[in-house]
Amino acid sequence: MGLIFYRHPTPDAAPGLCYGKLDIGLGPSAADEIARACLNPPTVGGIVTSPAIRARALAEPLAKAAGAPLSADERLWEMDMGAWEGILWSDIDRRESDPWAEDALNRPTPGGEAFTDVIERVRRVLESLETTTCIVAHAGPIRAAEMILTGATFDEVFARPVPYATPITFQKGFNHG
Repeated sequence: MGLIFYRHPTPDAAPGLCYGKLDIGLGPSAADEIARACLNPPTVGGIVTSPAIRARALAEPLAKAAGAPLSADERLWEMDMGAWEGILWSDIDRRESDPWAEDALNRPTPGGEAFTDVIERVRRVLESLETTTCIVAHAGPIRAAEMILTGATFDEVFARPVPYATPITFQKGFNHG
């Protein structure tokens, strides 16, 4: 089964803003990014989206262009950054952020999640899919899916950016390692 992922369009976020579950709107380039994505919609049996405004803004017109049913799944939210949501990274106390950054895979943010939590949420979504599907989500869940489906490591998936509103394809082949 093929899986196609799209990261939401560029959000309206100040450079250096820490956000995950913070439901922010779209930036000025988003309309063009959505239009480009809809020019060549995926051929899929369904589209599943994060409930975030920034994800739905792409998922809704993409589903219409693809002629595919759309559903939202809470498990596709970005990583919950807890107490750091909406704060500039430069304003977060380094005594808190440095220990977290040493092991962001396993350590949760204060009041938030560890990346392993995101991986487990995404794994449950992927295991529930029954048809060729397009998933519109965030960089974190897409990186988690890559780790699950390809066996890539945490360091590998975080070494490269996840582009906005651009299709990324993985074949469904769970890596349980």
